[in-house]
Amino acid sequence: MVVMDAQPAGTNLTGLRDHNTALVMGLLRAAPRGGSRVELAARTGLTPQAISKIVARLLFEGVVEESGRGASTGGKPRTLLQLRPDAAYAVGLAVDRDESTVVLGDLTGAVKHQATHPVGLASARPERVVELLASEARAAIDAAPREARVLGVGVGCRGPLDYASGVLHRPAGLASWDRFPLKDALAVRLDGLAVHVDKDTNAAALALAGPRSAAYLHFADGVGAGLLLGGAVYRGARTNAGEFGHQVLQLDGPECRCGQRGCLEALCLAALADGDHHTAARLLGVGAANLVRLLDIDRIALGGRVVFAEPETYRHGVAAELVAHLPEPDWQPVNVELASAGPSSIAVGALELVLGPLFGAQS
Repeated sequence: MVVMDAQPAGTNLTGLRDHNTALVMGLLRAAPRGGSRVELAARTGLTPQAISKIVARLLFEGVVEESGRGASTGGKPRTLLQLRPDAAYAVGLAVDRDESTVVLGDLTGAVKHQATHPVGLASARPERVVELLASEARAAIDAAPREARVLGVGVGCRGPLDYASGVLHRPAGLASWDRFPLKDALAVRLDGLAVHVDKDTNAAALALAGPRSAAYLHFADGVGAGLLLGGAVYRGARTNAGEFGHQVLQLDGPECRCGQRGCLEALCLAALADGDHHTAARLLGVGAANLVRLLDIDRIALGGRVVFAEPETYRHGVAAELVAHLPEPDWQPVNVELASAGPSSIAVGALELVLGPLFGAQS
């Protein structure tokens, strides 16, 4: 028998059919070897009849398939069900100041196509950049099998931005993008295909598997964070949480582009300008310790171009500062790791903006 982790309980009310279907699909996604109808009923709290109806519909739609028999537990071996990875695809797009990365992922989120282009927010006027990004997305869609269903495009973009509307607010300090409706502009150029836009760091946080509280810390031409609290991205009242780089560490420090002095971002960039990755890593670690003490998170994932230039320097540097600054590091251990998707973390996480809701995830 395949053991599946517990999930939120379902309901047998007809009006919540989509919710129940998402619970079933989420369980199957978490069990790559498959699961039986009996297991699905036990884990969701749904009746066997309700599970049979959901499974029959998913089989008819080609989203799941029967994948053999499970081990016998004394009776007739149970038929196992698995997701069909090629049943649908999504596009993930990471947009930085000077470049962009696009990926095509199947229903499980596995990347099937990837490309990086020298097209970013600072490359041209917004309308031209959007045209180029739409072209990248279409090229990724063309890489999917013929007649494949493409569910939408997820975009992780430099903030600040409004998650609900997909409107940017001077991302990377670029005034030409202020109040630009990126979500709607891309959707128009992609013939109405669903487009979801979030901050790049939030998208990368979605690529962190697991229900625990975690933070993704990003260091490239700026410093930011994506917060995963209780398994869900925390965006804040104005969907602008995670401005991690603008915590002030030195009152009379160097001026930051946000207008303040001594911001973590300004200090890290100053150290980087001197070629001093060790100091930059220590500063990042001090900021991380502040975050841990504020939110009691137990996992830090590091990413961004600068981090991956010297990954072990940053991993060890941040971990050492956490131990040094937390009052009881043995009681409050924090795992420090490199983002598992590497330099592609934002684009891979952007896939989850499209796929996550299908599996009951709170994106």
